[in-house]
Amino acid sequence: MYQLKKKQFVKATLEECWDFFSSPKNLKEITPSHMGFDIKVELPEKMYEGMIIEYTVKPLCNIPMTWVTEIKYVHEGKFFVDEQRQGPYKMWHHEHHFKPVEGGVEMTDIVSYILPLGPLGKLVHPIIVKGKLEEIFEFRRKKVEELFNGQ
Repeated sequence: MYQLKKKQFVKATLEECWDFFSSPKNLKEITPSHMGFDIKVELPEKMYEGMIIEYTVKPLCNIPMTWVTEIKYVHEGKFFVDEQRQGPYKMWHHEHHFKPVEGGVEMTDIVSYILPLGPLGKLVHPIIVKGKLEEIFEFRRKKVEELFNGQ
């Protein structure tokens, strides 16, 4: 199992931060366009436990793939967790934590994942997957800075 952990300071109130990130409709805005991220289902304004979201993504070589996630846990204003039900990973568990701090909110993402294909998955992790995930979260960091911190 691999794990990616990212922290970011957001100059916003907890309510503003939670409102933005708890709306699945905003996910496309913080995802790089080259990922071909497209939501395939009608979405409510706010997520809820048990909510299933189906996307099309193009993680490698511009090949479209279906990714289905479930919002597994929601603790209003504190954290939510999404888990993959179908997609490119053998297992994907993404925790989104929000903590009020002086002047804003500290957001922490913890992604725990297992790649498919056994030894082949282990081989491609450092060559392709780890770098792709870092790139996606770096894009997200910059976009959040732009949206909330005016940078």
